[in-house]
Amino acid sequence: MKPAKLPAPVRAFNWGGRQLRRAGIPLARLDERSLLDAARKRTGFDDFGGETFKVGLGKLIESWEKEARLSTLGRFIARTDTVDLLASRLQIVHAFKEHPEIAMGKVARPIVIIGMPRTGTSILHELMAQGPNLRTPLSWEVARPIPPPEKETYETDPRIAEVDKKLAQTDRILPHFKKMHPMGARLPQECVAITSHEFASMLFPTFYHMPGYTRWLHNEANMAPAYAFHRRMLQLLQWHCPGERWVLKSPGHLWSLEALMAEYPDACLIQTHRDPIKILASLVSLVSTLQLMTSRFTDPLEAAREWSEHIAVALDRSVTAREKGVIPGDQVIDVQFDTFMADPFAAIREIYDRFGLRYTPEAESRMRRFLAANPDDKHGKHTYRFADTGLDLVEERRKVQRYQEFFGVRSEVKL
Repeated sequence: MKPAKLPAPVRAFNWGGRQLRRAGIPLARLDERSLLDAARKRTGFDDFGGETFKVGLGKLIESWEKEARLSTLGRFIARTDTVDLLASRLQIVHAFKEHPEIAMGKVARPIVIIGMPRTGTSILHELMAQGPNLRTPLSWEVARPIPPPEKETYETDPRIAEVDKKLAQTDRILPHFKKMHPMGARLPQECVAITSHEFASMLFPTFYHMPGYTRWLHNEANMAPAYAFHRRMLQLLQWHCPGERWVLKSPGHLWSLEALMAEYPDACLIQTHRDPIKILASLVSLVSTLQLMTSRFTDPLEAAREWSEHIAVALDRSVTAREKGVIPGDQVIDVQFDTFMADPFAAIREIYDRFGLRYTPEAESRMRRFLAANPDDKHGKHTYRFADTGLDLVEERRKVQRYQEFFGVRSEVKL
């Protein structure tokens, strides 16, 4: 599995940055004080809404400096994105102080897609977003939530073009990445982008090599503040632009289902299922490509070993959550990847029926138009092989046996 190569101007930029650092010239500082001060200076605010986020931020900084093998571009991306998150946090806290009525908004029975990546979650989320009475957080409003979106200008807000311009930078640096994961300001955004404001999110290990941060996130992090912030973000986004129900999505929830259900005890969950071996092979390809943008080098075999463990932990926790009753049986529906891909509209009708949604001809018409305009290979075909991971198939099957047996998930990759 050979990662893609960065464009020549990016390689030159990274080389120049290395020479400057060797000469003792600091570039893109990543210490806590510098990041916080930059966010305060940008916004003019100083109330971050508590201190809980500093735990994750500290773990993140430690992994950046000790593990992530950051390139010059990687340091600039890390600093820019972190200051953006901190500035948004300051602005959101200020908005709630200025308008306390925002916190009175109800987030009732949100529908949450919790499947692993590469199991049909993105297209399911995008199709359900076409429902005229449903509300999904779009990429532009999560990235630039202040001022809160307005219903009248929701389709024409200038921040849409601003976010699309930023996403286009990734396309220029990694022109093949859109084959793996299309991005766009008007596409639904995942919940990990929201919990990133608390610096407790699986989004970071996707962009950076950081096993230490990931161990903390999986085993020690208190996810309650992250989900509390998640609710506040939804309250803010729906304040002037409401919908009947939220439709949310993130594989990140699988590692923290108890915290999710504690914050949203009435949530309606959709868990999508697919052979974990196919998931692993695809994710290793995606992560190895994405981390090329931030790291001096990437090692697909290293990524395979790490993500093998991440996936096994998440899937095992999803079984435990069912066995312990963390997720009530009448609040969850399971969707097999094969079944969904064979007839996505039949699967969606079943979801609508289970969770009390109105499946109308208008909704299906909008879904069909979206699907026709966005075929799976619109940007080219993403190809990957388990053989490229360097892992032993028998051992990997053993790790996920409990999950596959519990949910009746078919093996696609054979010995």
